[in-house]
Amino acid sequence: MVLRRVVVTGLGALTPIGNNIEEYWNGLINGVSGAAPITYFDASKFKTQFACELKNFNAEDFLDRKEARKMDRYAQYAMVSSDEAVNDAGFNFEKLDKDRVGVIWGSGIGGLETFQIEVLNFAAGDGTPKFNPFFIPKMIADIAGGHISIKYGFRGPNFTTVSACASSTNAIIDAFNYIRLGHADAMVTGGSEAAVTIAGMGGFNAMHALSTRNDDPKTASRPMDKDRDGFVLGEGAGALVLEEYEHAIARGAKIYCEIGGGGMSADAHHITAPHPEGLGAKNVMLNCLRDAGLQPTDVDGVNMHGTSTPLGDMAESKAILHVFGDHAYTMNLNSTKSMTGHLLGAAGAVETISSILSMKHGIVPPTINHFTNDESIDTKLNFTFNQAQKREMNVVMSNTFGFGGHNACVLVKKLEI
Repeated sequence: MVLRRVVVTGLGALTPIGNNIEEYWNGLINGVSGAAPITYFDASKFKTQFACELKNFNAEDFLDRKEARKMDRYAQYAMVSSDEAVNDAGFNFEKLDKDRVGVIWGSGIGGLETFQIEVLNFAAGDGTPKFNPFFIPKMIADIAGGHISIKYGFRGPNFTTVSACASSTNAIIDAFNYIRLGHADAMVTGGSEAAVTIAGMGGFNAMHALSTRNDDPKTASRPMDKDRDGFVLGEGAGALVLEEYEHAIARGAKIYCEIGGGGMSADAHHITAPHPEGLGAKNVMLNCLRDAGLQPTDVDGVNMHGTSTPLGDMAESKAILHVFGDHAYTMNLNSTKSMTGHLLGAAGAVETISSILSMKHGIVPPTINHFTNDESIDTKLNFTFNQAQKREMNVVMSNTFGFGGHNACVLVKKLEI
């Protein structure tokens, strides 16, 4: 069977450092930190009192007020980012076969805030069950994809992937496969998350997963730095329109790049900690390269999972050295989580978008907040510390790893006609 080629024709982003693609990219290349004290609730008694929230975002600027109230924030974010991506793709809806366009979305948690509000309201009452009739439709993790398909009338494959922090990368890979196997001509894919809540912050704090650098939030996300002390929770969404190559060419679409391949693996080691030698991370990158039919020496850069956790950064660095050998020293590695924080189920989408824009502009965004080398991580590797670097990028990989040992990697490459 001949697999069809898949290209990217639309992008949309809603992030802590920019509320659209242009703002997001400007934030990335200028090394902007999205971390700041939490405004959504009183976090004064929490171990971590800061996060990477969205800035100057009002859902009603984009959505009908009545419809917005029927959505959890994670679904609102999905609608805003996907609208930007669909508009960017420039479809002629009168000619588009909507039976051949689907939506595969990712979210690690879904409507956490909605669940929190409804349970707290019930607990504060007299035991009489009084719940919002939209409680379940707002909370469930699959509803964002449903809203997107309903808005545009896309009747192709539609489901949600849930693999913690790997969710939206898994969604992109699934969308890629559905198109190249002939089940769809185009897919809206990506992911969204809105876990900056009482339950989200409290839960991650209880695990000792978050940075507690309350005295200096902007520098708290420190991937590969000796003094890193955990990740910074972020929120937002990233959306991509994937399209079969000939379908895109036939309608004269703008093409950003080609999806070269996708890899998946499991650590089979621990529910939260990575394999100490990065075994799952190594396997997922090798699987991705194999799927793309490329050699390690073909790759110019890797957008690392790079969460700023003591164990995670070290394991991923070991895996990169194992996969790429001496070529690793010629590559640009970076972690955009140093700026956006960790968007959990949306991370893979916003980081794949960063990789695509890096190829388009010939600039590698920095890994900010590096102050002290960690001798347990090979200091000869180029992590693009603190300043963006100009470089022609033809092939870039993006890693995402989730609790439960879920690993996903997507490879994007410049289009070869």
